[in-house]
Amino acid sequence: MNRINRRPSAIESNHGRVFRAKSTPTPETGRLMQRVPAAPLNYEFSRHLEPRATIASGESLLVEAEDALSGQIRGEGDRRDKAKMPYSNPVAGPIFITGAEPGDSLAVHIREIRSRDGQCATYTGNPKQLSEWLGTDVPHGAHTCAIVDNWVHWNDDIKIRLEPMLGCIGTAPEWGVPTTQPAGPHGGNMDLVETCPGNIVYLPVLVPGGYLYLGDAHAAMGHGELSATGLEMASETVIRVDLVKGKTIPSPRIESPNEIMTVATGCPMERSIAEAYAKLILWMEDDYNWNRWKAYDLLTHVGRISVGYYGIGTVAAKISKQYLGG
Repeated sequence: MNRINRRPSAIESNHGRVFRAKSTPTPETGRLMQRVPAAPLNYEFSRHLEPRATIASGESLLVEAEDALSGQIRGEGDRRDKAKMPYSNPVAGPIFITGAEPGDSLAVHIREIRSRDGQCATYTGNPKQLSEWLGTDVPHGAHTCAIVDNWVHWNDDIKIRLEPMLGCIGTAPEWGVPTTQPAGPHGGNMDLVETCPGNIVYLPVLVPGGYLYLGDAHAAMGHGELSATGLEMASETVIRVDLVKGKTIPSPRIESPNEIMTVATGCPMERSIAEAYAKLILWMEDDYNWNRWKAYDLLTHVGRISVGYYGIGTVAAKISKQYLGG
């Protein structure tokens, strides 16, 4: 592929200084909304950082984020070098939601995810569990892919449809400070293709203000994220955040126009599948007046699962909305 004109990464251009939210027009109304910058790069879901933006319930904002490779692969000859930049999956934030208290939840409406520079990057990751069958002699595979007319040009012969999603989205826990590597009850590195434009991600509020973070956008991703490296994309994401007072949820939920789904993570994956389905049953019982055992029976026949990064056992269990009135 032709080399894309290289833009400075957030690491190079901002030198660790904190840049707080600026304003940009809302696509739907033309009114100004806050813009949360990508830099300085952050790799934790922490309640200890100063908020980069403060918003009210119902407010939209634009969030910039560096790609999961920390901006190291921008053109031909670039390589992912973990000796220089050991961490992955930088997220933007925190975003403080006025009035959010533990026991509430956030409804994050993902309106748009777009590339900041018209390209994405990837490399051939460590085969890990697959090395038992494939060996470990892995080429670097590092390259950039132009994004043109809603297609990712993976190489000169293969195009992949642009289907952007967020690998990382979550709130800050009330104790401990998780990195952006795992997923958990707070959200985190879920790597589910359903965290995409048009869908709503529900997250628990665990500390005052919620402290919302997001990033790790992919131009597209296969189920399981086999090599742990997607089509990583420096991004701008437009979201609207609604505060749901008094609605306590145990872990992330996702709603699409046609489905609802619950998320669980951990190995072995069969336990995560059971946990995700159990949480979906309880959601159906609480909000849709289903008897839990009828829901259990129905999901045996019509339930579906989506797989995030297989190495940490993240799954979403889901059901079509057509059955919820039943």
